[in-house]
Amino acid sequence: FQDINLLQYKLIRMLALPQNNIFIVGDDDQSIYGFRGARPEIMLNFEKDFSDVKKVFLSVNYRSQAAIVRGAGCVIKNNKQRFDKQIQAVRPEEEPVDIRVFKGPADENAAVIREIRDYHDQGIPYHAMAVLFRTNTQARMLLEKMMEYNIPFRTRDTVPNLYEHWIAKDILTYIEVAQGARERSKVMRIINRPKRYVHRNAFTETYADFEELKLFYEDKDWMVDRIEQLQSDLAMLVSLKPYAAINFIRKGIGYDEYIREYAEYRGIRAEDMFDILDELQEDARACETTEAWFDYIKQYGDALQEQENKKYETKEDAVQILTMHGAKGLEYEIVFLPDVNEGVAPHNKAVLDADVEEERRLFYVAMTRAKTKLIMSYVKTRLHHETDPSRFLDEIFPESAKSQT
Repeated sequence: FQDINLLQYKLIRMLALPQNNIFIVGDDDQSIYGFRGARPEIMLNFEKDFSDVKKVFLSVNYRSQAAIVRGAGCVIKNNKQRFDKQIQAVRPEEEPVDIRVFKGPADENAAVIREIRDYHDQGIPYHAMAVLFRTNTQARMLLEKMMEYNIPFRTRDTVPNLYEHWIAKDILTYIEVAQGARERSKVMRIINRPKRYVHRNAFTETYADFEELKLFYEDKDWMVDRIEQLQSDLAMLVSLKPYAAINFIRKGIGYDEYIREYAEYRGIRAEDMFDILDELQEDARACETTEAWFDYIKQYGDALQEQENKKYETKEDAVQILTMHGAKGLEYEIVFLPDVNEGVAPHNKAVLDADVEEERRLFYVAMTRAKTKLIMSYVKTRLHHETDPSRFLDEIFPESAKSQT
């Protein structure tokens, strides 16, 4: 019942007439589909609409061991819009809830991989383990490591390919044009990013020729200068390693400024777009040559497509990679919750108190997917920016972390 929206509730009330014969089951603490119109207030106000209602609390948790139930309860009790309830665990306390801190995502992912392998060596099947993320974009770096270590995994949600994002395609196209690609579509993609005010009518053939472009603008010296500057920038790109090439495109050529202007024009957060650039640049750091980087991008795309093709297969023993929303109703022996940082959980888009309360309910749902072991972690820095641990962690334990790596 916690997942219905107001229109559905009105329909149910009509169906219950005239005797008001209605029976509902739900958990207001698991109302996490606000984006679909679900609101916990519908359940909380049920007694006002049906004054003679009989209320029965199902207050026993049969899934999770006591430490997990207690920790999740410490978090959710901070919400004001909820029924006050005390959930008791049938299972005694077996393992403490772990909160770990890492220097950055690379260390965090390496630790998750290491523990998954250790648990599997102890006899726990892969399918009894799950890694839950707030958003599906967060999973990318971990999936790369899992592919590297040949750990089977399955995703229910489609994991976006970073290299398919239009910003990544802009950067890759810059490098391709620097290496000699002259297809009209590729040159047109980058020539006004940043703005050089080259008109599409200047491209008369299926392949672009910079000398022809300069002839088109021969009566406009400033346009010829811009095209010559682009030629010079492209020549510089050829000799650079991928990481340095991206940095030059951003700072030297002016792509960051283009993104800033684009974000302002569209009324969106430039920081989110810079995060994509930062992640792309950090990814390229390990590659010595453009060829190696392009090969890696292709292999990664093929691997993601392979995962997508077998997403609905059930035979393979595989670690489950899910979003917190996608994990609702499921349970696993061991659950990892990485990236428990402010701006992630709660999400940085949660501005109002009601939004933060929904984020807290979502985190509560994620915690209670674990039956035996719950491992949560946060990082100190991401993409060279300092980050703070989630406020939800302070609600579980007054200290910041139980162990550090």
